[in-house]
Amino acid sequence: MRGAKPLAGSGAQPQHRAITHDPSPPFIDPALLDSDLATRACTLAREAGSVALLALRHGKPALACGDVSWKANVRSIRKSILCGLLGIAVNESHIDLGATLASLGIDDKEGLSEVERQATVYDLLTARSGIMHPAGYESAWMKMIKPPRGLHAPGTRWTYNNWDFNALGTIYERSTGRSIPDAFASLLAEPLGMEDFAPGDATHVPSDASIHPAYPIRLSARDLARYGQLWLQQGEWHGRQIVPAAWVRCSVSPISHAGQDGAYGYMWWVCREGVHFPGVLLPPDAYSARGWGGHVLLVVPSLDLVAVHRSQTETEPFHTVDKFALGRILGTLVAAAG
Repeated sequence: MRGAKPLAGSGAQPQHRAITHDPSPPFIDPALLDSDLATRACTLAREAGSVALLALRHGKPALACGDVSWKANVRSIRKSILCGLLGIAVNESHIDLGATLASLGIDDKEGLSEVERQATVYDLLTARSGIMHPAGYESAWMKMIKPPRGLHAPGTRWTYNNWDFNALGTIYERSTGRSIPDAFASLLAEPLGMEDFAPGDATHVPSDASIHPAYPIRLSARDLARYGQLWLQQGEWHGRQIVPAAWVRCSVSPISHAGQDGAYGYMWWVCREGVHFPGVLLPPDAYSARGWGGHVLLVVPSLDLVAVHRSQTETEPFHTVDKFALGRILGTLVAAAG
C-alpha cells in the first residue's frame, strides 16, 4: 500500500550486525523481485562488507538483508533531505530562488566578493554558485575538485561544493525561523512515520573554516526508504501533499552534467542516458541521493522501486563500499525488478 510502513518493527535498536555477520537469511518477496537476482544482490552486498540492503517495490517490502533498523549518519544524503525542506519553504513563500546572497545578507569568515554575492539561492541549490570559499564537513575528494576561488562566475559551472549546501542550510533557517533538525522532525520524519528516528539524530556541526554549519542526520535504512518512497510518490503520502509535486520533478531533472555519475539536479544525482554508477546501465529515469562511503538511496520510477544501501562509516574503523561495488549491487537489484 502506498505510504505504508516498510519493514515495520518495534523501533528498538538491536546490536549492529553487518551483512557479513548476519546469520539470518535475506527476506525476499518473489512476487516483487526475481529471487535468483535478488539473492545475488544480497550476496554481492555481503562480499562488499555492506551493512544493509533494502528494497521496496510498489510501496511494499521486497528485499531486506543486513541490519535495516541500524541508525547511522546518512552523510551527504542530508542534502537531498534538505531539498525536501526547501521545496516546502519555497512553496510557502519563505524562500525566493532568485534571491541573491547580497540581498539575504549571506557572507562568510573570509568575506565574499561582490561577484560571489550575486549568486542566487538557485545557484546554490544546483551547486553552481562558483563560490569556492572553505567549507565545513568536506571530504578529501571535495577539496581536491574545487577550482581556485574567483575563477568561475555564479551560474556558469557545476562543482559539487559543500559551501553551497551548508550555506543553503543557513538560508533555510534564517528564512523560515526553524532549525533544520526541528523542521526535519516535524515536517518529514513525523508525517512519514519514521520509526527509528529520535530527537538528537539531526544536529549541527560547526566548522573553523566557515560560519555555515553542516546538518548531519542519522537514519535507519527503513526510515531512509520512506523518504525515497515520498519522492517516488511525487511528494504525496497517505493522500497528503507533503512536498510539492512540481518541486520533486524539478529536483531530479538533469541540470548539470556529472561525468560518470550521470547528472545533477537539486541536490539529487540523476541518471543520464543510463549512466549513473560506473560499470552498469540503469533505467534512464533513475535518480539517487548519495553519502560518502557507500550510502545510497536509489529511486527508479519506471520500476516502482526504492532501494537503500548502507555502509559502516559510523564508527572507526570505517568500511566503505566504492562506486564500482555499488554499481554491481544496485544494478543486480534493479535487474531483479526489471
